[in-house]
Amino acid sequence: MAIIHNTTVKPTKLELLTAWLPTRPWYVGNGTPELSKAGGFRLDDPEGEVGIEFMVVVDSSGPEPTAYHVPLTYRGAPLPGAEGALVGTMEHGVLGPRWAYDGCHDPVLYAQLLALIEGHVQAQAQSVTDTPDHEVTRSFTGAGLPSPDWPVTVTDDQDGTILGEALHLRRVLRPAAPDTAPEGATGHVIGAWQSPDGTRARAVFAFLKPVSQKPLA
Repeated sequence: MAIIHNTTVKPTKLELLTAWLPTRPWYVGNGTPELSKAGGFRLDDPEGEVGIEFMVVVDSSGPEPTAYHVPLTYRGAPLPGAEGALVGTMEHGVLGPRWAYDGCHDPVLYAQLLALIEGHVQAQAQSVTDTPDHEVTRSFTGAGLPSPDWPVTVTDDQDGTILGEALHLRRVLRPAAPDTAPEGATGHVIGAWQSPDGTRARAVFAFLKPVSQKPLA
């Protein structure tokens, strides 16, 4: 069970992401983003070592606000072989030095996200210890679940991130009809966040597709 500490983190996550987001191929803004935290959820690491957070941030620097899905992992030591996935380092007021990674490159996040899709773990509240997040919903047809074994190929493009060939993560979130997954998907996760207008928005954060199919819209 992840323990949420009420303490300081320097630099803040938003400060790290302000520098990191414009380096991503799926970032749709121009120049320096103006970020605010809008929501997300967490998953527990069974070993209790790695923090796993699926964060939603809203960039208000453009003509229209844009919501980004940013999975992050937090570690007490560098993750070997993941230098290119490092978002930055922070000083946590309780835990000390923390290495923040693009979670798509972290084997612990990959395994736990698959477990969430399959229904073996429960999404947890982003900022409250030991509290399920019931806004997060998931579905799985029972077919096409990839192996949780690592490593897998991680591919970023303008549409998002693909882990292996089957697990797709949407990075730019666009609210859709409730619980709407891409046609042909064999599993998905839907999360929620706070829109700038004060309403709750929902969208698919991640989905599985059969490897034999073309990418789903």
